[in-house]
Amino acid sequence: MLFVLDLKGVVISNVKDKKATKGAFLQNFNLQTFINQIHMRISGITIPDNKRLEIGLTSVYGVGRPRALEILSELKIDPGKKPTDLKTEEENSIREKVESFTVEGELRRMVSGNVKRLKDVLAYRGVRHSRNLPTRGQRTKTNTRTVRGNKRKTMSSGRRSVDKK
Repeated sequence: MLFVLDLKGVVISNVKDKKATKGAFLQNFNLQTFINQIHMRISGITIPDNKRLEIGLTSVYGVGRPRALEILSELKIDPGKKPTDLKTEEENSIREKVESFTVEGELRRMVSGNVKRLKDVLAYRGVRHSRNLPTRGQRTKTNTRTVRGNKRKTMSSGRRSVDKK
């Protein structure tokens, strides 16, 4: 089995035919398809190639639309560009800028650590988190019924139907 890797170590194709050799692959190798198959990755997340950069960057946890637009305007890159149209230098500058923020696993650990701390000190918000109830003061009498497991049925008239024999 022959695995073909791109420059970043991502498997592009695998050839199962034992007769296929590197020479046979190189004859069919097309540089343009090779370049098109390299995907932009930031913090272990693949940025979608078919979406504009300002939208695609939001697939990274911790980067929303405002931050994506801020990064792109700082680097003077058109937000409407697709990741496939980027030059390598632009891609690297975006990657460095995004990774300078707290994103992905590190941010998830921070958030879960904060929630765990609230639970440990038995703060009101921590108790609400542990019971899977809203923590920001929303009402629970009429909303969040399904979360609480309280699915009420509509009331009938109170009469029970007589079983017919």
